[in-house]
Amino acid sequence: GKELIARAIHFGGIRAKGSFIPVNCSAIPEPLAESSFFGHVKGAFTGALNSRKGYFEQAQSGSLFLDEIGDMPLPLQAKLLRTLEDGLVTPIGGEQSKQLDVRIIAATNADLLAKVTAGLFRQDLYFRLASYTVTVPPLRERKEDIALLVKHFLSVFAKEMGHKITTLTPQAQARLENYHFPGNIRELKNIIEHALIKSGSTPIQTHHLHFVYFRNGTSIESSVVQIVQREENDEDKILTYVCKHGSINNSQCRQLLNSNLSRTSYLLRKMYQKGLLVREGKLRWAVYRLP
Repeated sequence: GKELIARAIHFGGIRAKGSFIPVNCSAIPEPLAESSFFGHVKGAFTGALNSRKGYFEQAQSGSLFLDEIGDMPLPLQAKLLRTLEDGLVTPIGGEQSKQLDVRIIAATNADLLAKVTAGLFRQDLYFRLASYTVTVPPLRERKEDIALLVKHFLSVFAKEMGHKITTLTPQAQARLENYHFPGNIRELKNIIEHALIKSGSTPIQTHHLHFVYFRNGTSIESSVVQIVQREENDEDKILTYVCKHGSINNSQCRQLLNSNLSRTSYLLRKMYQKGLLVREGKLRWAVYRLP
C-alpha cells in the first residue's frame, strides 16, 4: 500500500519522466547497504568487478522511495542524513562527489517517535524526513480499494508467470471483501499470487483463496496452513552469495535456497527486472552478477 501511494506521488508529479527507485530498507544485507545506496567504483572491494551506481544516482531527476525507513541501521542513518543535507553522494572508493537532484519519499509501519525516544532512530533525520506526512489507513478500513488492487495484482502476476489474466468469481470477491486483512495489502498480494498459481488461470474461486493462520489467533480462515516465506529473505541470500562468489546461476540458486527450478527462475528473473542483478546469457545458461 505504501509503495502504491509513493508511485502515485511520483507518476502524478513533475518528476514522472524520471526514475522511480523503490528500496526496502529492512531487506538490504548490512554489508551491502552502503554500496547499494551510494554506489562503488571498480575495485573498491572484493567482488566489485565493475563500477555501479547506487540508489541515489539511479533515482537522479526522479524519486527514491525508502520503505521501512525505521529499520535502517544507525550508522547508515548518519550517512543518509549527510547526503540529504549536502545533496552530494560519493561512491565507495571514489574521490569525486556527485550533485543530486532526487525527491525522497520515506515510509514505515513503525512508530518513529518511539524509536527516536529509544535511541534507535536519529532525531535529526526524523525532522529532515517528516516535513510532510501522510497517514495510510489499513486495508480493512478502505474495502472499496480491494477490487482495484485485486485487478492490479492479477495483471502483474499473470505477466510475471506467463499466464493469461483471469478474474475472481463473485463469491471469491465477496470473501475477500469480508476479510479483515491483518497483514494488510501485502497479505492480499500473497493471497492473489497463491490463488493464481493454484487456479491455473481459470477464474479464481473461494477454494483457491488460502489465508495465513497466525498462532496468536488474529486470523484463522482456512484448514490449510499456508506459510509464506518473504521473498526479501531469499533475495538477501542471493545478493550475499553473489557478493561473495561474484555470480550465481540457476543451479547454484536452487542449492542455495533448497528450492525448485520454477521458483528460482522466478526469483532471479524478478531481481533482474528490478535492477538488483544483471544477466549474462539466456535460459539455463544465464549467469547473474551485481550491476
